[in-house]
Amino acid sequence: MRPKKPGTTGEGDLFRARLDQIINLKHELVQLGGKIDWDWIDREIASLYSDKGRPAIASRFAIGLLLLKHIYGLSDEGVCERWVYDPYFQHFTGEEFFRHEFPHERSDLSHWRKRLGDKLELLLAESLRVAHETGALRTRDLKRVTVDTTVQPKAITFPTDASRQ
Repeated sequence: MRPKKPGTTGEGDLFRARLDQIINLKHELVQLGGKIDWDWIDREIASLYSDKGRPAIASRFAIGLLLLKHIYGLSDEGVCERWVYDPYFQHFTGEEFFRHEFPHERSDLSHWRKRLGDKLELLLAESLRVAHETGALRTRDLKRVTVDTTVQPKAITFPTDASRQ
């Protein structure tokens, strides 16, 4: 089932700290989070949801965690642990108020990776769009692409391989 769209209240809460009031709004993650078209990503992955079952985790939360994981080279467990104490991580994933505990199961990240499957290329496309828009990537940089295939299987026969004829 599609996740419910989290609405921002825009109001204060006496007992909770609003993230936009405690963080530096010029921080790189705040800037990046503002440039990513989260609604476009949400529309593109809408077909992955069922009409039945419990509501899913918000796509910005899950995809934001996957991006943070790769940006900072963290494991699933590491990104979840850092999310708890890093208000910039929380803001990047769409939270409005600071939270002191991780709101979901850590295994949800692996479920999300399986759900996205070949749609992970959407994240690459959006990353390239943002990089091009901000000037971090120029059109001339795309004329030549180097692909490292050292971890892909090769059709090589070694002298020690037994071949049946």
